[in-house]
Amino acid sequence: MNSFKTFGVPAIVLFLICFVSTLLLALTNRVTAPQIQRLKAQSEEESRMRVMSLAESFSDKKIVSLDGENYEYYEGIDKNGECIGYVFTTSEKGYGGDIRVMTGVNADGTVNSVRTLELNETAGLGMNAQNDSFLNQFKGLVSGITVSKEKPGENSIDALTGATITSRAVTGAVNDALELYKAVTGGVQ
Repeated sequence: MNSFKTFGVPAIVLFLICFVSTLLLALTNRVTAPQIQRLKAQSEEESRMRVMSLAESFSDKKIVSLDGENYEYYEGIDKNGECIGYVFTTSEKGYGGDIRVMTGVNADGTVNSVRTLELNETAGLGMNAQNDSFLNQFKGLVSGITVSKEKPGENSIDALTGATITSRAVTGAVNDALELYKAVTGGVQ
């Protein structure tokens, strides 16, 4: 009997605490999941408007396959109902994990705008990849963008100081979006 008090009662109490905690977490998740989904969809819509600001609306989500993977994209529609560009979400491995990037590509195949959606890089270095001063370098560039540590060339961007891996990851994600553009449009550029 003494052994049960020593080992059994604490084990049962611990089990009950874990069981109640798990139930409360499941209930919290069930209550908050729809709100989280709604906020995520709203944030993505706002990001689409930022990377393709001349669009009045966007098509329903479409799928394109490239190298055995499926990617979602949207067509930006102007006030006359014409497609003025495309919005792609891509990701690449950065220094601190995956970097998700949304890229607006004009109908002529040039980058309209870029926005980071997910970025977990080093503060003060790689996190600067979300700054407009870095992202604006991509405007007007075409497929095959490179990263330069010195003076950028014609289809090149200037790397972030101390964050070359991050710069290459963002550039890779933008280049992936431009390849998806080619897949969607049949290679027209």
